[in-house]
Amino acid sequence: MKKIVLTGGGTAGHVTPNIALIPELQKHGYEVHYIGSYEGIESRLIPELGIPYYGISSGKLRRYIDPKNLSDPFKVIRGYGQARKLLKLLRPDVVFSKGGFVSVPVVVAAKSRHIPCVIHESDMTPGLANKICIPCADRVCTNFPETLKHLPEHKGVLTGSPIRQELFQGSKEKGLAFCGFTDEKPVILIIGGSLGAVRVNEAVRAILPQLLERFQIIHLCGKGKMDDSLKDTKGYVQFEYIKEELRDLMAAADIMISRAGANAICEILALRKPNILIPLSAQASRGDQILNAASFEKQGYSIVIQEEELTNEKLLNAVNTAFEEKDRFIKAMQRSQLNNSIEKIVELINVSAKNKKK
Repeated sequence: MKKIVLTGGGTAGHVTPNIALIPELQKHGYEVHYIGSYEGIESRLIPELGIPYYGISSGKLRRYIDPKNLSDPFKVIRGYGQARKLLKLLRPDVVFSKGGFVSVPVVVAAKSRHIPCVIHESDMTPGLANKICIPCADRVCTNFPETLKHLPEHKGVLTGSPIRQELFQGSKEKGLAFCGFTDEKPVILIIGGSLGAVRVNEAVRAILPQLLERFQIIHLCGKGKMDDSLKDTKGYVQFEYIKEELRDLMAAADIMISRAGANAICEILALRKPNILIPLSAQASRGDQILNAASFEKQGYSIVIQEEELTNEKLLNAVNTAFEEKDRFIKAMQRSQLNNSIEKIVELINVSAKNKKK
């Protein structure tokens, strides 16, 4: 049996695409192993799937001044040594990395062991971890055509992001029933990420009376961000976080309002949902969500409102436009090249694995 080591972690965005790949990899005859951090979200999610999991030391490499900059490089060096030992023990045919700082020692160790490596960059421009890993990789998968210009010409491949197949199996009827909704009004689904988005939550609630005249609202607002005063509002339901029922809620949604994290917007694209993106501001991030959203807007998939420019009037107008012109957005998304991402990525993995055997 062929062997593959998956790596990536720190946030759900570095783990869920790997999870999406696992069933297809197993169909192709791979024995799957996972190397992640000791305490990252991957250390909880991967063992639940019955996949052998190995934790290693991990440190963050920062571009800014922080006391941990003195200690974290030693954690990375230790992780590199641990990864080398694990790769010698496991003897995989190929490594696939979804990014995050835990992936750096694994990818560099794979290069030192002459094990081919395929990596995936979700955002428009490579983050620091992937910048370090790119010279060690055979191929670099991307979500955005604009990313290719930042990569060595022979390495970049436009694949899109692996999407969890269960998201395509949602039931609109179950989603409506779960929320206590009818099919008489269209549905808006607001997703601010697992921790929520305060500014987005505030903006949606500020125009809730106007929205409810025309729509039913599902609001995933994040842990600790429920508004008890709105608990019994007809046509409006709020949840801190949803896991199992998310596919049904997405099936029930006619339009979506979301941050612009790469994996989230690729799921929206795959499901062909007209959407409004409110990217995280440059003050609160390295600006990757702003670039991601700009690409989707340019391709006609999304309406974008910058957080600094978010007003009640702009959001209400955007919602009405997204719904009234939904066919235009859906047609643009149907023309996307980012289809069959899992199959494309697994094929790249297969090619790299065969090259090792040569």
